[in-house]
Amino acid sequence: MRAYLDFEKPLEELELKIAEMQELQISSNGLSNGTADISSLTETLENLRKEIFKNLTPWQKCQLARHPDRPYTMDYINKITDTFIELHGDRRFSDDLAVVGGLATIGGISVLIVGHQKGRGIKDRIIRNFGQPNPEGYRKALRLMKLAQRFDIPIVTFIDTPGAYPGIGAEERGQAEAIAVNLMEISMIDVPIISLVIGEGGSGGALALSVSDRLVMLEHSIYSVISPEGCAAILWNSDKGLNQEDFAKAAEALKLTAKDLLKFDIIDTILPEPPGGAHADPGKASITLKNYIIETIKYLRKIPRKQLLKNRQKKLRTIGSFSETRP
Repeated sequence: MRAYLDFEKPLEELELKIAEMQELQISSNGLSNGTADISSLTETLENLRKEIFKNLTPWQKCQLARHPDRPYTMDYINKITDTFIELHGDRRFSDDLAVVGGLATIGGISVLIVGHQKGRGIKDRIIRNFGQPNPEGYRKALRLMKLAQRFDIPIVTFIDTPGAYPGIGAEERGQAEAIAVNLMEISMIDVPIISLVIGEGGSGGALALSVSDRLVMLEHSIYSVISPEGCAAILWNSDKGLNQEDFAKAAEALKLTAKDLLKFDIIDTILPEPPGGAHADPGKASITLKNYIIETIKYLRKIPRKQLLKNRQKKLRTIGSFSETRP
C-alpha cells in the first residue's frame, strides 16, 4: 500500500475508491455498470493531482524528494538498462552499500553507472545506511570512474542522499578528504559524465558525485548545501524546539528546488516528472531519464576530450552568483 504525504491526502480517498470499483468490476466479470463512474472519478483525480502539484512549496518539494515510494537508483537501473553488472569495493577498506556502481548498457550504449542507494524497508535501509556514504563509498565511486576512463566509457551518476555519513568512524577514515579527492579527480576524468539528481541532493555527500558535464534534476528533486532541518537548527533553534513552519522557512531561504537552481545556472536542465511525481508512475519517469541519457551521451561524444575537460572546468569555475550591498 502506497504512502501519502499530508498534501497528497485529498488524492487518497479518490484513488482508493477507484481501486475498489475496479476490483468490483473484475470480480463481477465485467457485469458491473461502473465503467462510466470510474472514468469520471479518474478524470476528477487527474485534475486534482495537477492542481495540487502545480504550486508546491519548497518544503513540500523536500517532502516529495524524500517520499518513501519514490524510485531509487536501483529502481531506475532495473528499468532503463539492458544489462547491469554491479562492481564492489574500494580496494582499501570495504564495500559501502550506500553507493552502488557497475557497468551497464542503455539503449545499446555502454556506460558506467554510480549512484546513492537508500534502500527499501527498515532492514535494507540499515544495510544501505539510509543512503549516507562512508569514505569507502566515495573511494569506490572514484575507482569505478577511473576504470570507465581507462576503457573510454561514459559515466552516469544518480544523486539521492541526505548527505555523507557524519559518524566518528567515517571521520577517522577521512570523510572530508575522500569527498575533496573526488571533486578534484572527477573534474579531470576525460569521458562524458552526466549527473542526475533523482531525489535528495544533500551537502558534500551529493557534491562528491555531481562533478559532471551535465548536471540535471528531476522536477521534484532538491539540491542543497544543507537540509532545511539542519539549517533551521543552526539559525533558529531554541528551548522551545523547532516546528514545520521553521523547516518551511528554511527551505524557502535555501533556494533548493530545481527551478531555483536552474535560475542560478547551477544545473543545466529540469526533467519533467509524471503528474503526481515520479513515484506515481516510475515507468514514465524512467523513460524520461533513459531518453535524456542516450541523447546527451551521443551529443557529448562528439566533443573532443580536451575540449570536454575545458568546458567542464569552465562550468565549475563559473558556478555561483552573489550580490554586494554597501552600508
